[in-house]
Amino acid sequence: MKKWFLITTLSVISLFGNAQVAIVKDSRIDDLVRNQSQSATPEINGYRLQLAFDTNKSFIDDARSKFVSMFPKVDTYVEFIAPHYFLKVGDFRTQLEAEKVKTATAAQFPTGFVVKEKINLPRIDQ
Repeated sequence: MKKWFLITTLSVISLFGNAQVAIVKDSRIDDLVRNQSQSATPEINGYRLQLAFDTNKSFIDDARSKFVSMFPKVDTYVEFIAPHYFLKVGDFRTQLEAEKVKTATAAQFPTGFVVKEKINLPRIDQ
């Protein structure tokens, strides 16, 4: 009886063991994976310099242009929390780095101050 069961089991396995399985995947899955990997930038605790806030977007855009002309390699971020736009700059790992930029921009942005928040990893080419 045991031999018969073993022979039958091996026969069934050998019958289906050579079968090929085709996997059909929706192409939208690749798009979702690609979008997720592009949008997931690693963040760490750090500091940014908040230079301005206003309800007028053009004022923030002008302030951003002024800052970019002074520091072209420092990233800028415009955040909208109704009803205000906030201009924040930099991805500083230490408060000292942010304070140095604050001192350099004090004449143009006297109300700037350092804020602690999640930042993107700083660029290597800075």
